[in-house]
Amino acid sequence: MSIKALIPRFYRGEIDLEAIAILLNNTESANQFHEWPSPAEMLMQFEDPSVDKQRDICLWEDGHSQLIAIVGLMIPEMGEDIAGILWFRVNPQTQGHNLETQILEWGEQRMGEVGRERNVKVKVLSGGHSDNVERIALLESCGFKIEQYFLTMERTLTKPIPKAKWPEGFTLKHIDNEADAEAWAEMFNQTSIDHWNHQDITVESVKNKLNDPKYQPELSLVAVAPDGTFAAFCNCQIHPENNELNGRKDGLIYMLVTRRGFRKRGLGRGILLSALKLWKAEGMEMPMLYVDADNLLGATRLYESVGFGRVDTHIAYQKEIL
Repeated sequence: MSIKALIPRFYRGEIDLEAIAILLNNTESANQFHEWPSPAEMLMQFEDPSVDKQRDICLWEDGHSQLIAIVGLMIPEMGEDIAGILWFRVNPQTQGHNLETQILEWGEQRMGEVGRERNVKVKVLSGGHSDNVERIALLESCGFKIEQYFLTMERTLTKPIPKAKWPEGFTLKHIDNEADAEAWAEMFNQTSIDHWNHQDITVESVKNKLNDPKYQPELSLVAVAPDGTFAAFCNCQIHPENNELNGRKDGLIYMLVTRRGFRKRGLGRGILLSALKLWKAEGMEMPMLYVDADNLLGATRLYESVGFGRVDTHIAYQKEIL
C-alpha cells in the first residue's frame, strides 16, 4: 500500500463510528500486546464534551475511503504544564510505511497549538508494551524519552475475597448524582496530587461523567469520614465491548486513591475488597488494573496482598514540545 495514497481528515461524528469500531477490533485482534487504552476506552473519548473532535482526533484513509489509522489526544482541561496523552491504532497491513511517524508528528503539532493558545508548557505522552520492540523503537527514533514504567495486574474472582474492614465511623457510598460532583472533584484533586502526571479535573467534567449514559455508578465507591469528608475512592469500569472481543468477563480499576491525612488506616484495602465483591456480583471473573511500578505509597504491595499478580509491563514515553 502506497503511503502517498493515505489522506488525513478530522472525525465526523457518528457516521465514522462503525468504521472506527471495525478498525479498533481488527488491530486489537492482531495485536498480541493489547496496548492501552482499550478500544472501549478510546471510543469513550469521542463522547467527552471537553474533546475538540475536529482537532484532538484524526483519521487516515486510503484512496478508496477505507479507514487505515486513527489517533487521538487526551488533553487535560487545565494546568500550567499540560501533558497530552497520545494514543493511536494503525491497520496491521499498513504498519512500517512511515505512517506512525506522521501520527507522532501530528500529536506534536496539536500539542504545540495547545501550548500557544493557553500560554503553557506542553509535552506529549505515549507508550507501549515493554515487549513491543517496534513501538518502542518508533518512539525513541522520534525523540521520546522513557518517563515511567507501569505494571498490569490481574486477580481471579474464583478465589475467596476477604471481608472488608473499616475504621469506626467510616461509611461507603456510590457517586450517583450531581450533588456530589464538587466534593468528588475536590477529593480527586487532593488525593491524586501525589501521583505521577497528576492533572486537576473540574466540577463540570465530573458532572459530564455522571450524566454519561455509560457511567456505572454502582462501580464508583467512596469512603466517607465521620465528618462527611470524601477520604478515599475507587473508580471501576466494565466494558462489554472488550469482553465480547476477548471472550473474557473482566473489568478495569481505573483509579484507587486515599486522601492525605487518611492513609495507613486500611481505607484503600477496604474499598478495594468492596469493589471486588461488586465485580463478582456483576458476574465478572478477572478484574485488572495499572499501577506505577515506582509508586511510593505502597500500592503494588496492597494489590498483591489481596491476590493481584503482575502480568505485563508498559513503558510511558514523554517528549517536551518547544
